Amino acid sequence: MTAAYDVVAIGNAIVDVIAPATEAFLAGEGLQKGSMTLIDEARAASLYDGMAAGVEASGGSAGNTIAGIASLGGRAAYLGKVASDQLGEVFAHDLRAQGVAFDTPYLDCGPATGRCLINVTPDGQRTMATFLGAANQLTEEDVDPAVIQASAIVYMEGYLFDPAPARKAFARADEIAKRAGRRIAITLSDVFVVERWRDDLLAFMDGSVDVVFANENELMALFRTDDFDSACERLRPMVEIAAVTRGEQGSVILNRGETHRVEAFPVQRVLDTTGAGDQYAAGFLFGLARGLPLQTCGRLGSMAAAEVIGHYGPRPQTPLKDLARSQGLLA
Repeated sequence: MTAAYDVVAIGNAIVDVIAPATEAFLAGEGLQKGSMTLIDEARAASLYDGMAAGVEASGGSAGNTIAGIASLGGRAAYLGKVASDQLGEVFAHDLRAQGVAFDTPYLDCGPATGRCLINVTPDGQRTMATFLGAANQLTEEDVDPAVIQASAIVYMEGYLFDPAPARKAFARADEIAKRAGRRIAITLSDVFVVERWRDDLLAFMDGSVDVVFANENELMALFRTDDFDSACERLRPMVEIAAVTRGEQGSVILNRGETHRVEAFPVQRVLDTTGAGDQYAAGFLFGLARGLPLQTCGRLGSMAAAEVIGHYGPRPQTPLKDLARSQGLLA
């Protein structure tokens, strides 16, 4: 059956607040550099008050990825929960303005729209403190069967393994996708997610996932090893395709008996690594949905990641479709 959408993403619908920070500020706030910490609404308010001036933009890992797919000219949809408040309206407007289908019902009563407070140190590393708010209220009732059935790839955000209702939404989407013959992809999202839900992630991947995205630290944490090559070989038989990012070393793509190594795109200056993995997934998924060779999928991912780390914010500022054409990756 022909797909109306290249990719539908299921994720935490949150607004990113991104600001420069010093190592001293992180220490003073008790934040572990490079980590993602879940916080409550009161802590979110106090941390926000102490942050430097920055940029506010609709975000969330899967939301960033789906925005990247739209920037490449892809047909994209998104499932995620926001509250019926100002930030919720901003989030929805941003996605729809990019041509992404977003029709998940608003949360009318309960917590406010979620937000991620991202402090970026001079070396480009991001430290995230996230108030999930309404994003944490996604349930299986929010999974639209028609959207899942109409999408070539269903992309799931690992952060949603934390709330139990969202995991039921994953199971529901997986069931619908399987019946429709669609591919399931997942990103591991964070080392701390892997450590909290290792057994559940492994079971889900082994039984349901066709495509997995991870960075090298997440991959090695998944298999409790310091040996990258060993971790790759343990992952290989579990899924059809695995794309593992390694920062400036590029990425490794595993496809059963094949291994593809993709170089990182050159970047003049790394300003903010927020969204690098999300945009890599965007380029890769777009290429995969369009039937491009895996090496080309990886190069699209590397190109998208390179664009986003050269500026503040997790979403492309230059149309990725234009960049891909200039690099000869798209006609």
